[in-house]
This record gives sequence, structure tokens and C-alpha cells, in this order.
Amino acid sequence: MSTAPAARSARPTARIALVTATAALTAVTATACSTSSSHTSNTPETAGGSGKTIQVVAAENFWGSIASQLGGSHVKVTSIINNPDADPHDYEPTAADARTVAGAQYTIVNGIGYDAWADKLLAANPGSGRTQLKVGDLVGIKPGGNPHRWYSPDNVHQVIEKITADYKKIDPADAAYFDQQKKTFETKTLAGYNKLIADIKAKYAGTLIGASESIVTPLSDGLGLKMLTPETFLDAMSEGSDPTAKDKATIDQQIKNKKIKIYVYNSQNSTPDVQAQVKEAKAQGIPVATVTETLTPAGASFQQWQTTQLQGIEQALAKATGK
Repeated sequence: MSTAPAARSARPTARIALVTATAALTAVTATACSTSSSHTSNTPETAGGSGKTIQVVAAENFWGSIASQLGGSHVKVTSIINNPDADPHDYEPTAADARTVAGAQYTIVNGIGYDAWADKLLAANPGSGRTQLKVGDLVGIKPGGNPHRWYSPDNVHQVIEKITADYKKIDPADAAYFDQQKKTFETKTLAGYNKLIADIKAKYAGTLIGASESIVTPLSDGLGLKMLTPETFLDAMSEGSDPTAKDKATIDQQIKNKKIKIYVYNSQNSTPDVQAQVKEAKAQGIPVATVTETLTPAGASFQQWQTTQLQGIEQALAKATGK
């Protein structure tokens, strides 16, 4: 699958205009300051051990939310992409971002060609002894593969394991604290998320669905649903390039003939082609569910965001199948 991020500049949705700071990327101090919002743990535990605070920088807030909750009071997490209107594909780092990265002890980037700007930012601002997590490398997806790994339940749990292990290596004195944070996060905080995934898979596995772009594919795989939309269309929409007339005709027939039970679209990337498909699906009585690329609304936690979207998909499937 091609995921060339440069093509995303053609995406029609409104994006935040950000000032490019190329010169600042190579000449900054190691002071960790940023205008980006920091996420704190939703379930803080009593601090103990060293009293150390790990400075963490995540390229995107969906990974930052998880990192913050796993670290609790022993981390300070800054997410560079923290606005629902900012596009992670074509983001232009600021001087403040460069300073933040320079002071980071631990960094999390998605990789797989999704946030190439983050790789450049890290390379231009080397940190002594910095630990780096690139999600694509962790889960074994190479550039050209589907980069939307935060929509894969299995990959999310792999990231949780890795972040916890890395925290324990950086701050061994607080290893027991991090283990407890992870246990609480997986068994309590993510309980609703995990249950929805299991319930949807048990009840609706094999159900044919359509989608607006490849962001939905890892989730449909995790839910056991069968994606009928041509992969070439999904990729084109994710990359901001024009889909082929053949793919559009195929999708039109899938909708008109009700071959798909539900249609799922990214509301942050609703092009005229997608809008037309949504309108036609609704006209045919096909339930429509929405997802977004980054945390929505602003300030939501990973689990709040994902649970709301999963509930929408579950409701659409129930309406479509009568189950």
C-alpha cells in the first residue's frame, strides 16, 4: 500500500496554517518548552520511588494520550499534534516543537511514512541518551504499509507493552509503579474499549462494509469485518490523490445494490466523492458511521474517542443487520 504523505497537501479539509521553522530545527537549546498542550494521566496513582519525571514527546496525541496515562505522575507528555484541525501528514514543525524535542528523554512517532517530519525533527535535534519508539518498526509494518496503527487493537496493546517496558528502563526505581499503571490502564481504563471490540467481533464478524479511506482498514480487521471497498480507492483518499473512475463506479454499484451493510467515513477528510457516497448510502438506507484521524473532540482521551466511535459502528451494524 502506498502512503506517500506529500500528496496529502491536496486534502480539501480546513487545516491549521503553521509556520515552517527549518532553521530552528538545527539550532536550538535543550530547554523543554512548548506551546503544545500536555496530557496528564486520567488515573494518577500515588507517586513513589525516585520521584523522577520523564520528559516525553509524542508526535501525535493519540499515542500521547496512552503514554500519559501509562506514565501517570512520573511523566510529562507533550503531543505535537494536539489539534483536531491539524493534519499529521503535512504538519510543519515550529521552533517551539524543536526545543521540546531537544529536551525529550523519550519520543514516540508513528512512522510508516505517516509523520516523516517527526523523523527530521528528531534527527535535527539529537538528545543525549534519548529513547525512541517508532510504532511502525515495533509492529513490523514497513513504509508503504497502512500507517494507521492506532486503529488496530492488537497494535495498540503492543504499544502499551513497549511504552511500559521503556519507562521501566529509563526509570528503574519506579518499575513497580509503571507496572501498576499498565495493569490499571488495560483492565479498567480500557475495559469499555476492549468489551466493544470483543462484542462487535462476536456478533458481526464477516459483515461486509464500505469505507472512505484506509484509516478504517486496521479497525475493520480488528473487528472481524470484511472491507469491500477497493483498496486502491481507500489508499487514494488517504493520500489526498484522485480516485479512479473505475473504483468510483465499483463503489457506486456496491451501494446501489446494497452489497455493503454499513459505510464508515473519516469526517476530517470528507471530499466531494466521499460526500456523494455518504449521501447515496443514506438514500439506500445503509447506516453510516464516522471516525476521525486524531483525538476528537480536543482534549478527549484515547479511550473516550475510540469508545464513542466503536459505539457508533456497533449501532450502525445493529441497525443494518437487526442483530
